[in-house]
Amino acid sequence: MKPEAVYNIPLRFRRMENLHIVFWLFKDISWCMIWKPLGIIMIIPTLVIAIVIAWRNRHLTSELCHNLAIAFWISANSYWMVSEFLEFDKMIVWGDFTYKHLAIIPFTIGILLLAYYYILWKPRHADEIETM
Repeated sequence: MKPEAVYNIPLRFRRMENLHIVFWLFKDISWCMIWKPLGIIMIIPTLVIAIVIAWRNRHLTSELCHNLAIAFWISANSYWMVSEFLEFDKMIVWGDFTYKHLAIIPFTIGILLLAYYYILWKPRHADEIETM
């Protein structure tokens, strides 16, 4: 039986990931409670930490793809929040599409990254270490 690979996260990275969750929750709570200044301010640390986490894990394709998808999710979610806060979410862009619907662009980029990983990359690199 082959020994199972171990994926260790340095404590300083883990602390950053945990702090990231705190910022993300404050951002979304602010959205829910319509605390506009705090919600908009919280976009910065939430998104920056998501990008830093992706960068630090770039050597593992599974981590990179999933963490970039999270960064695009936060971007889409943040844009949607700002569109509601600044009340341009219901303005028409084209046809039935409003400015809020433009959040589908970063959401789709995140889905495409994960599709690339699961459909193309992972089957061709079955012998490589992964975390997902």
